[in-house]
Amino acid sequence: MSSVAVTAQTAGEGAAKVAAQRRAKRSRGSTNRRASWIVYALLGITLVVSIFPLYFTLLLGSSEPIAISQNPVPQWLPDLSLFTQFRTVIESTQINFWLALTNSLIIAVIVSAAVVLFSTLAGFSFAKLRFRGRGPLLVFVIATMAVPTQLGVIPMYILMSDLGWIGKLQAVIVPSLVAAFGVFWMTQYLSEALPYELIEAARVDGASMIRTFWSIALPAARPAAAMLGLFTFVQQWTNFFWPSIVLSSSNPTLPIVVKSLQANYFVDYSLVMGGVFLVTLPLLVIFAFVGKQLVAGIMQGAVKG
Repeated sequence: MSSVAVTAQTAGEGAAKVAAQRRAKRSRGSTNRRASWIVYALLGITLVVSIFPLYFTLLLGSSEPIAISQNPVPQWLPDLSLFTQFRTVIESTQINFWLALTNSLIIAVIVSAAVVLFSTLAGFSFAKLRFRGRGPLLVFVIATMAVPTQLGVIPMYILMSDLGWIGKLQAVIVPSLVAAFGVFWMTQYLSEALPYELIEAARVDGASMIRTFWSIALPAARPAAAMLGLFTFVQQWTNFFWPSIVLSSSNPTLPIVVKSLQANYFVDYSLVMGGVFLVTLPLLVIFAFVGKQLVAGIMQGAVKG
């Protein structure tokens, strides 16, 4: 029973009408309230700071090497010569751009799908299942994030060498199939977004634990899984450290190709910046098309949680 109905029974219809009007007024005031100019100023500063590196990359990619050496900011607006740099990077005989693009796409898609699936499975187990050692095991998984990646490079390289995977894509894919941050992210989200009542109802209806996960937990985790998948895709797309160690120039990824553009005595910064922007362009397209849907999904999940 609503508070207005309770007011009508206790204080009469007039008091109930006044209460309803006051509630409607407060609701309109809360929805129509706008942020102050300080908030907009901070957002504007953040936007400018975030866009400036990309804008500066466009400027250098549109400039001549001589102009760059004479002036750190050779021009204020990019021009169509940037597309010439794109064509030079794509058609360069020193690198295999299309092979690198294919390799980066394969690695990013497979790793993103695996991280989302395994992290959601682990997050569902840690958040909603009861088993011995659940707390210490979760703490151990989270503690692995404090270990620097560089400490595991030598043993990981020896393992990849023993398996005969040096120079092959599986040397990059397999070590990245599960992420500790993904497990922590999905555990925290499912702890709040998935009620125990839904799991108990599914079990009463005869659903197995795998069926419960697939039909109940996975749809509930979709907003957080989408964000995790996007972050993982971006991380793998721009990953340079480990692929540069285990992959060769004959089987590269896009960051390795960009590095190959400056492996000369004279660095053509306009060509390098053109390659950097060309590698970043697919990520900008992805954010442009799916960013709004991802934010809407996160907000919807937050409201439901």
